[in-house]
Parts: sequence; structure tokens; C-alpha cells
Amino acid sequence: MTTGIALFDTALGTCAIAWRAAGIVGVQLPEGSPESTRQRLEHCFPDAVEHQPPAPVQRAIDGIREHLGGALDDLRWIDLDFEGVPEFDCTVYELTRAIDPGTTLTYGDIAAELGKPGAAQAVGQALGRNPLPIVIPCHRVLAAGGQVGGFSAGGGTLTKRELLALEHAPGFDDPVLF
Repeated sequence: MTTGIALFDTALGTCAIAWRAAGIVGVQLPEGSPESTRQRLEHCFPDAVEHQPPAPVQRAIDGIREHLGGALDDLRWIDLDFEGVPEFDCTVYELTRAIDPGTTLTYGDIAAELGKPGAAQAVGQALGRNPLPIVIPCHRVLAAGGQVGGFSAGGGTLTKRELLALEHAPGFDDPVLF
């Protein structure tokens, strides 16, 4: 099955998207340059071929672009293709996808929802493999005590903080005096 890819500009920079017939399989947040963004996505999908996005993918691009421009959308309407993704990761992604913009949970919260309260580290590892940042909003999952935790997308935790501020998440959108 052919994987298509396309680059698109957003308020944060050039992003990329990958898809197959069943849905979106990858999203890449901006790297240092459009070429770096393309290369990182192609590394994950070596069989990918750049194409003009079909209508459902173009709608997903438009939704991501609008969200990153400040018109917040939960993006749950975008069809995803989890073929080849481990079952545990899929379950973590489904729970993470249910977190509304401007809201956060911790890795421990997700583990508890899974019925595995000791699995916070495994949740973090699954989110570190998230092929669909923004659509599966792993930036909304924090470490214990509200600490930022990690973020594997370009820009690391700086990008995570920027996304949380964009979504007006408490503690990230307005300066705090104390």
C-alpha cells in the first residue's frame, strides 16, 4: 500500500503529513527547514511518495493549519490508520486523543485510565513514539506534579510549551507572578 506525503505551511512553520487509503499515518511538526521536516517524515515512512493530498487529507491539513493558527479544534474527526502500531500504544493514543485543547493529564493519569497505575513510564514511551503529534495531542500529557516532561518533536519541550500556550492550558498561557 502506497504512503503519500505532503508538506504544508502553518503558523509554526512547515509541517508534513503522511497517509494511506485508510487514513492519516503520520504528522511531522516543523524541523529546522522544510527539507529537514520532509526527511524526518520520510525516515519514518521510507516507501512514501510525495503527492497532491486527496480531499480527506486536505481537510486534515486545513484543520491542523487552523488549529496551529489559534482556531482550536480537537481534530478527532480526522481518520487515522494504526496498522502496525502495537495495541498498547493504540490504547494510549485513543485515551490521549480524548484530551480536549487547553486541558492536560499526566502520564500517571493515562496509566490509571488503562487500569495499570504503575505504567506511567510505559505511557511516556508510547507517547514518545507517537507518529501523529497534534492529531494525537501528546503535548497535553505532562509528567507528575505538572512538570512538562519530554517531547520528541522538533524543538522539544519548547515546542510542547508553545503548543500548550496556544491552547490556553492553565499555567502555560499567561505569565505567573509566583
